[in-house]
Amino acid sequence: MIFNNTFNLAKHILKREWKIALIWLVILAGISLAVAGVFQDLYGTAVERIVMAETMSNPAMIAMIGPVYGLDNYTNGVMYAQMMLLFSILAVAAMNIFLVVRHTRKDEESGRIELIRSLPVGRLSYLGGTVIVCLIVNVLLALITGFGLYSLNLESMDFAGSLAYGVALGVSGIFFGAIAALFVQASSTSRGAISYSFIFLGAAYIIRAIGDVSAPALSYISPLGIVLKTETYASNYIWPIIVLITLSAIVFIFAFYLNSIRDLGAGLIAAKPGKSEASKFLQTPFGLSLRLLKGTIIGWAVTMFILGISYGTVFGDIENFLSGSELMQQIFLGNDAFSFAEQFLSTLMVISALLITIPTLIVLLKLRGEEKKGRLENIYAKKVSRNTMLTNYLFLSFVTSILMTILFIFGLWGAAYASMEEPISFMIVFKAGMSYLPAIWLMIAGAVVLISFIPKRTNFIWVLLGAFFYISYIGKIMGIPDSVINATPFGAIPKIPVENLSWIPLVILTAISIVMIVVGFFGYNERDMKQN
Repeated sequence: MIFNNTFNLAKHILKREWKIALIWLVILAGISLAVAGVFQDLYGTAVERIVMAETMSNPAMIAMIGPVYGLDNYTNGVMYAQMMLLFSILAVAAMNIFLVVRHTRKDEESGRIELIRSLPVGRLSYLGGTVIVCLIVNVLLALITGFGLYSLNLESMDFAGSLAYGVALGVSGIFFGAIAALFVQASSTSRGAISYSFIFLGAAYIIRAIGDVSAPALSYISPLGIVLKTETYASNYIWPIIVLITLSAIVFIFAFYLNSIRDLGAGLIAAKPGKSEASKFLQTPFGLSLRLLKGTIIGWAVTMFILGISYGTVFGDIENFLSGSELMQQIFLGNDAFSFAEQFLSTLMVISALLITIPTLIVLLKLRGEEKKGRLENIYAKKVSRNTMLTNYLFLSFVTSILMTILFIFGLWGAAYASMEEPISFMIVFKAGMSYLPAIWLMIAGAVVLISFIPKRTNFIWVLLGAFFYISYIGKIMGIPDSVINATPFGAIPKIPVENLSWIPLVILTAISIVMIVVGFFGYNERDMKQN
């Protein structure tokens, strides 16, 4: 039977996945509950909420977070859902894409599925087991978030609305898990499957943004546009949930069909044949490293540039945006001596630096990924030293941090210049962005130390980055002391232009990074490459 021992494989996958899934669930549900807990006290009167609704009705905000609804009774619950639901769905989508690809195409690349296929299991059992785990994780997310929000006993956040919010997250996760399962069949590599899945997610976001701003029909084409039609805490419509469940089932069935007709290890989209002979540059260790990471770097470069433009458009209506929101004032403001735009810029650059750290770490951690797949052994068998390979990936990581920062700066400043009557000076934006490079470099140094001394725990760097993002983004509204915020690498950087540029923290962070990297080189040369 094609599904023989599917549930046993699901148990096996769940045993491997439960720690990662637990971390995702705690982070996603925890942030949703934490923000909801402090959100309730920010808008005490209906007038304040209506002012905020009008602020959120400008095209730039609609493009970012979705359309405004429930104006006849604009409660805190409605406002919370509008601000949080879409961005939470993006995080849930990422979780499911990584989950499905990790236990399908990635296991296929490593040879694990071929080994399991030698046992009495069905042809579609492994994909079936992954789908079951995906469903379990998303159902748990929906229940934890929905019942958790209701248990807070907050005004205007009733049981129906809270459950609708949680279900919207869970169903969205299942849908993007199905999309990942589909692209796993199309691509012959895990990197390709992840890339295709995130391209689909990005396209869905852009189509929804265009639809919500100027062409409403397009919103019904995008799954993100459809799920926002639930109008959580207001109408709580069920039809968008039914539509997404139906679409998920159709995509899963199609993925199963494609899985049944393709060869193990192959993808339906044939890999492009390479040149018959590699160029001299590709035959060098650096050329090979760059070739492996070229697609990742280009994809993230485009993303950061577009993200900069997206944030830059907000500057044209920044005063209305911030003056109508106590929540945003707590996050972005704090010094009356500077304009709203200048204060917004100073905090926005912290967030951008944290986001830029993601591709920077992905580039460096590719070295560990190649080691786990056993590919470095072939390279080190030749006249290539460990120092050479670590230097290559480290150099590419540093270049990525600088490139992403510059592209974000140009995108942000260009859009702000076009939308503001009195634009902020380019040099101010440039200094504000580039000043965070030492903090990003410290994260790179931390990853080097983990790769060199604790290779099994390299993913801990993502936990640290998540903690820093949480502290920097909502630390103030959660009551985290300034001393704690300033003790983090990103909190220690002067917030230009609100604060004067001080070279001391930049030099200290850079010096610490250099020391950690030197120590990391020593550890990488000494440890056993088979320590997996």
